[in-house]
Amino acid sequence: MRIVFMGTPEFAVPSLKRLFEEGYDVLAVVTQPDKQRGRGMKVSFSPVKELALQKGVKVLQPESVKNNPEFLQELKELNPEVIVVAAYGKILPEEILTLPEYGCINVHASLLPKYRGAAPINWAIINGEKETGITTMLMDKGLDTGEMLLKRSIAIEEDDDAQTLHDKLANLGAEVLSETLKKLKEGKLIPEKQKDEEATYAPIITKEMGHIDWKSPACRIRNLIRGLKPWPGCYTFYDGKMLKIWKAEVVEHFGNEPPGSVLKSKDELIVKCGENALRILEIQQEGSRKMGIREYLIGHNIPEGTILK
Repeated sequence: MRIVFMGTPEFAVPSLKRLFEEGYDVLAVVTQPDKQRGRGMKVSFSPVKELALQKGVKVLQPESVKNNPEFLQELKELNPEVIVVAAYGKILPEEILTLPEYGCINVHASLLPKYRGAAPINWAIINGEKETGITTMLMDKGLDTGEMLLKRSIAIEEDDDAQTLHDKLANLGAEVLSETLKKLKEGKLIPEKQKDEEATYAPIITKEMGHIDWKSPACRIRNLIRGLKPWPGCYTFYDGKMLKIWKAEVVEHFGNEPPGSVLKSKDELIVKCGENALRILEIQQEGSRKMGIREYLIGHNIPEGTILK
């Protein structure tokens, strides 16, 4: 089967690897343009491009996929039977969606129609879901609205964060893609329409979302900490300095102190929330490295009764 693969970040790498392992004819890889990163503004390639170059596969990096006749012509000349899309990062126009014989198949990191959009992994954790999964679907013009092909679910563990869940789903995505393509070739797939009335959305994550509102229940804040790790991270302010909170656990507390109050700060750091409290386990002061809470408290004094902002 002749395939063009479109993807950009680490999430897409296991799916592309699987295509190579299973002997598919990967005609080209389409990925986002190179970016300049770091202080030296060095050019960095996307993880998908790195893999494609290792395998000697043609790489296409259009600035835009819409109103781009040259790119469209390149795709037509490649003549793929199917285009596989995994976290590419651009919405495809209709002339690309209808180009391959079998259409464009997307590997999406949620159990559609739940969590359509850019950040399904983060939002599943933030909202306290107990399971999520992978859906492969036939792409249409909408945002993750196409007919579903296969679904596989996975439990969200209590200690999962967005990074650990991302890694599990990236690997599951490769499995589900493999099964989808096999069944596609055998004519055994029955596309299923999504129920739009059951749809929920996973909008893009912003840095501002990480600012902790201590008036929220402790369980909600803990889910936010997990869902925004490793980027952008959750933070609060003490004495004008940003403190990033990387790991915490809920503890029962029924006092009437103001939310954000430091309840304990000798051997452990416990902060009052709108409901219950959080025991902070891993912290990072701006300009410093990440530390376990005991190590942090040896060198930093946060008096009990202080209110974190």
